[in-house]
Amino acid sequence: MDFKSQLHSLFTQPAIIACIYSWLSAQFLKTLIKLFSGKVHSLKELVELLLWRTGSMPSSHSALVTTLCTMIAFHSGIDSDVFILSLGFFLVTIRDAVGVRRANGLQAALLNMVGRSLAEKGIIEFKPIKEVQGHTPTEVLMGVLLGFVIGLAFSVLK
Repeated sequence: MDFKSQLHSLFTQPAIIACIYSWLSAQFLKTLIKLFSGKVHSLKELVELLLWRTGSMPSSHSALVTTLCTMIAFHSGIDSDVFILSLGFFLVTIRDAVGVRRANGLQAALLNMVGRSLAEKGIIEFKPIKEVQGHTPTEVLMGVLLGFVIGLAFSVLK
């Protein structure tokens, strides 16, 4: 089988289509929520939200891994090795989204506040660090629910 047909085969698999759909759906919902709450100020920001921006409601990471785990559960069974692997991936991703990444974002915001304050007093020169947003538990839960519904729909309708 040549590379082109392998690539075609990959992107026609229901699981990968469902995962892509799940991620895009979460990003679209996130963008709509930000748009209607008046938090989008430019076309660049709108495109960034649609395609890449992390944080906010719902968690696209959580939606994607939940869809994957759900699809594998239906296709291979919950007693399969591949399901256990996907469940481990799910748990690590969820923990990271709500724990580590959120803590890093909060710490970065505090460091930027302290740095700006010291720079205003002329004590140091300061260049802000990137504040990577993590997720609240509610944002993660909504991503998980979205991902489960999409995974379920793709599993039942395939």
